[in-house]
Amino acid sequence: MGRDGDVDEDKRDTLRRFAALGAASPFARFGEDNGGSDSDAPGAIAGYVSAHPGTHFSKLRDDLKLGTGETQHHLHRLENENVVTSRKDGDYRRYFPAEQFSETEQVVLGFLRRETARGMLVTLLRTPEVTAAELADELGVSRPTVSNYAGDLEAAGLLSRADGYAITNPETVLTLLVRYADSFGDDAAALASEADSLVRYDPE
Repeated sequence: MGRDGDVDEDKRDTLRRFAALGAASPFARFGEDNGGSDSDAPGAIAGYVSAHPGTHFSKLRDDLKLGTGETQHHLHRLENENVVTSRKDGDYRRYFPAEQFSETEQVVLGFLRRETARGMLVTLLRTPEVTAAELADELGVSRPTVSNYAGDLEAAGLLSRADGYAITNPETVLTLLVRYADSFGDDAAALASEADSLVRYDPE
């Protein structure tokens, strides 16, 4: 069978793995209607979105090794069945488990799915006094790039630039980073291991 058979089997394994995460979804039953190698696709999509809230269409499609048309078809039905919900985020459409996240949390998750924005938030959680120039050096990007992302974060209500850079709701950002650390990157996983030391109790 050769390479094509290997690819098909890899796709089936990927779908089954994420379908197990989505098994509790009421939409998983639609997988039984499709037949063929993609019979786990609806449950896999539900499971993937549950494990990667804020994922965008192309990332989901590529990671699950699905075609564009079949991904669109299943996501449309999942939204109609209120299993997943979506929101437009610039050039992306991001997907979330339905009725699980507030609008603010969805916005936070959208930024955490962007490597540079996530790097800025991770660095600011670790070192709140960091400057824009230090952020640029830490992330290996230009200062204008940091400034542009800072403007987007400020417009979304997640960052204040009144006196340096400050995350406006660090508890929400940290909670989501830690909860879904494995679905982000090494920076989030490293931060998750330090989470206890980053929680600050202020009774006032």
